[in-house]
Amino acid sequence: MQTIFRNPLADPFVLGVNSGASLGVAIVLLALAPTGLSLTAGLGVSGQILLILASSGGAAITLFTVLVLSRKVDIMSVLIIGLMISYTVGALVSILMYFSMAERLQSFLSWSFGDYGNVSWTQMRAFAPAIIGALGISLLYVKPLDALLLGERYAESVGTRTQRARITILFAASILAGTVTGFCGPIGFLGIAAPHLSRYLFHTSSHRILIPASILVGALLSLSADFIARGPGLDVSLPLNAITALIGAPVIIAALIKQRNLKRLFG
Repeated sequence: MQTIFRNPLADPFVLGVNSGASLGVAIVLLALAPTGLSLTAGLGVSGQILLILASSGGAAITLFTVLVLSRKVDIMSVLIIGLMISYTVGALVSILMYFSMAERLQSFLSWSFGDYGNVSWTQMRAFAPAIIGALGISLLYVKPLDALLLGERYAESVGTRTQRARITILFAASILAGTVTGFCGPIGFLGIAAPHLSRYLFHTSSHRILIPASILVGALLSLSADFIARGPGLDVSLPLNAITALIGAPVIIAALIKQRNLKRLFG
């Protein structure tokens, strides 16, 4: 997403993609899911597939809306657009929550804090194929992504079908963001932190290295955040979103400072 939008701060949380996925989840779960501590616990395979389709669809609509609007504005305006879309979608989710059953409302609020523990081995039958398939698509487009780093004209000059590459890559990103959001809640800031830390650790922007590195670093950050949230001595699990924000927010600040320093240096 950072390569497609040519924006170092692009990620599902900042651009409102997680909010779009949350709307899809709200439509399905607040209307159809059984009541209980976990909204996704009582869903069968068909319900899990419906959840993936709804959350990925909401993510895709938001993502492609941002893509269309981003071609008419500058880099920072893209972030503002994403923020406004996030607020708009959040308002729609709030309306759905207002008219939902009290039991489902409590479960939905717990889901919105983020929790990896809601994904059972049974749910992996739907969760794993969606994630692995979308990651596979991303890896197939390593060369087009590298070409896009040097600009759209260069990418087209070396035979890259830029429009097709954008649509396919963002389609894969929608599935990844939507599936994880659907089952684990809207986990924020990892999408920014993992790529930036990977670039820093491996000193490269080549997607052949960067994508696998981001997967590994993102997994380690996720496990670390989950360990902190369930830390020893705690009677309850802390909201996972709060922990990932503490990790990701400093990375965003550092990226903004670095970008401003580069503009001073070359501008």
